[in-house]
Amino acid sequence: QVQLVESRGGLVQTGGSLRLSCTTSGRTFITYAMGWFRQAPGKEREFVAYITWNGGNTYYADSVKGRFTISRDNAKTTVYLQMNSLKPEDTAVYYCAAGASMAAQRMGVSARYYDYWGQGTQVTVSS
Repeated sequence: QVQLVESRGGLVQTGGSLRLSCTTSGRTFITYAMGWFRQAPGKEREFVAYITWNGGNTYYADSVKGRFTISRDNAKTTVYLQMNSLKPEDTAVYYCAAGASMAAQRMGVSARYYDYWGQGTQVTVSS
């Protein structure tokens, strides 16, 4: 069973920065596509970013493009989400996810292709 453990989120002011990390158990981390999703109160979970197994390709939601950066360190079995220029609308619970299939590598914008999920971490951006 693969476990994903996310770092603590936090409260930041508008325009501030925060880095989330997600460490994965197991030796097969290098084979996973890794994604970040978020869910704001009263809204559905939405895609934020994902990265392919070797970090060669990254994809972002339009709402975060240019502000957020996803990266991974396969030696540390950890994926990161660097969030800059934060806005109040970025307030949400953030989830990391791991996808073992080729579908996750190709279509990781969809939550349906992920096999394992973290517990979620709260990020609050104050105005």
